[in-house]
Amino acid sequence: MSYVDEVYERVIRENPSQPEFHQAVHEVLDSLRPVIDRGEAAYRRDAILERITMPERQLLFRVPWVDDSGSVQVNNAFRVQFSSAIGPYKGGIRLHPSVNLGIIKFLGFEQVFKNALTGLPIGGGKGGSDFDPKGKSDREIMAFCQSFMTELHKYIGADTDVPAGDIGTGAREIGYMYGQYKRLTGLCSGVLTGKGIACGGSPVRREATGYGLLYLTQEMLKANGHQLAGKTIAISGAGNVAIYAAQKAQQLGAKVITFSDSAGWIYDPEGVDVALLRRVKEERRTSLTAYAAERSSAVYHEGRGVFTVKCDIALPCATQNELLLCDAKALAANGCIAVAEGANMPVTAEAAEYLSGSGVLFAPGKAANAGGVAVSALEMSQNAQRLHWTFEEVDNKLQNIMSGIFTAIDSAAREYGMPGNYAAGANIAGFLKVAAAMREQGVV
Repeated sequence: MSYVDEVYERVIRENPSQPEFHQAVHEVLDSLRPVIDRGEAAYRRDAILERITMPERQLLFRVPWVDDSGSVQVNNAFRVQFSSAIGPYKGGIRLHPSVNLGIIKFLGFEQVFKNALTGLPIGGGKGGSDFDPKGKSDREIMAFCQSFMTELHKYIGADTDVPAGDIGTGAREIGYMYGQYKRLTGLCSGVLTGKGIACGGSPVRREATGYGLLYLTQEMLKANGHQLAGKTIAISGAGNVAIYAAQKAQQLGAKVITFSDSAGWIYDPEGVDVALLRRVKEERRTSLTAYAAERSSAVYHEGRGVFTVKCDIALPCATQNELLLCDAKALAANGCIAVAEGANMPVTAEAAEYLSGSGVLFAPGKAANAGGVAVSALEMSQNAQRLHWTFEEVDNKLQNIMSGIFTAIDSAAREYGMPGNYAAGANIAGFLKVAAAMREQGVV
């Protein structure tokens, strides 16, 4: 049995009932076969694959808080510190009822390679809770965030572990967590990113993942003889990533025609009204039915169906495993030329394989949605140096980082005989950097 297969079997055996983590590990290890084949004995001797697939530390804790009726509620919470080989653990905090240890481990594992691709000195980690911010008052959200940070603050720091936002965790939640961290430690440090501008946040942080997604998609199209301007784009999701991906796509001359939330989706053939979408989702925090009620060109559909619409480019920006094999077949049949992941692993393994086999360009999330963590790392730099950069300065740095990521994954794919396979290129380029750092630091 090959070294890759041995390690994958060990991951399955030691991490039962964690299908998302299994999926992420399999996707990475499978694409690393040509790399491992060039030096299997050395990789096996140093146990590189065992160490890179096993978190350095896993934290599980409870979060008790008091709701508006005076009743005590208790949630599960997690922080997985996966790899510090190239810097302090860096990764978001997800607040959603679906959160469990397996999902946090999958996200942390992906984060290791994503962060390596940015070229910045940050390791990989992830955290979260099964707390659901939807329907909660501001006071209840503050109570949860303060209780969450009361436990988490013992394990994080500006040079140790720097959490950020994710699904369910925006500037409001990060602000409450940061305030509690300061209260407990007395430190005004860059321990959390995604903060509001008023308390040390970075311009472009809110827009970063969506903007970065478009910058990398544009590079991928250009390298394959296409241009973004004039293209029709289907986007799923209606959070930060989707909203600002739509905004940047339209700035670059494309037309976005769909978006979605957990209840349904919108088809707007005249092009999404981003300002209205922001009012509905960011300010009112309400359903997409409100968008359709105010936009005569928009049609609201219950359930799923975003990727059944004819488009040139698809950008899944909602959650993991949302784009299924049937969606991939519909996209290919409708002439879609490119799919880029705005969320973490939103395309199932079967769908990704079908897209690649059908000649559809595919950019994996660990490359395509790295803009968020890249700007988070820039925020860390600003906080450490007590600097403020303008929106334009940060945006220019983001464009350069995303261009560098595409160059890295394209070069790695070519070097290992898989030109155009950007998923493999991303895994290989990220792995080589992390593995080199692990070897330099010895057995730790």
